[in-house]
Amino acid sequence: MVEAVDEGWKDQIYGTIKALGISQVVYVPDAGHAKVIDRCLADPEIDCFPLVNEFEAVGVCVGAWLGGRRACALMQSSGVGNAVNALGLVHSTGAPFFAITTMRGEWAEFNGWQTPMGQAIPRMLEAANIVVNRAETAADVIPVTEASGRLAFNSYLPVFALIS
Repeated sequence: MVEAVDEGWKDQIYGTIKALGISQVVYVPDAGHAKVIDRCLADPEIDCFPLVNEFEAVGVCVGAWLGGRRACALMQSSGVGNAVNALGLVHSTGAPFFAITTMRGEWAEFNGWQTPMGQAIPRMLEAANIVVNRAETAADVIPVTEASGRLAFNSYLPVFALIS
């Protein structure tokens, strides 16, 4: 039996983005982030736009930082592999990078295609010297996301908040 999951965090992530002073949000369309994407698109204080793939997120977010703005990338775990090579830019420039990633290929996954990447993401990011913080329950999502954003922007580190 699959237990119902509290998805109230989907509405609260927008508040976290605002509280962190993020004024640019980039994303590859994802149903897991649909609510926060819609909220960001409606906010005149946030430049929010889609990307062709996750690789672009790194350059756009680093460029925003170099231009004096805080940015966040929203992506699904199946696309994180597209960004790994580009994350070398973050290490080279010393700019922060903050990504909020909805995980696939974990508990109750219905699409086996998602499993290999979903299982590999944490180890792959850690091997690339990226900080990984994970929210395992709905109650963890906002504290983990807020702490991850603060760590990225205050310590100039690449940080992924993974939402299981």
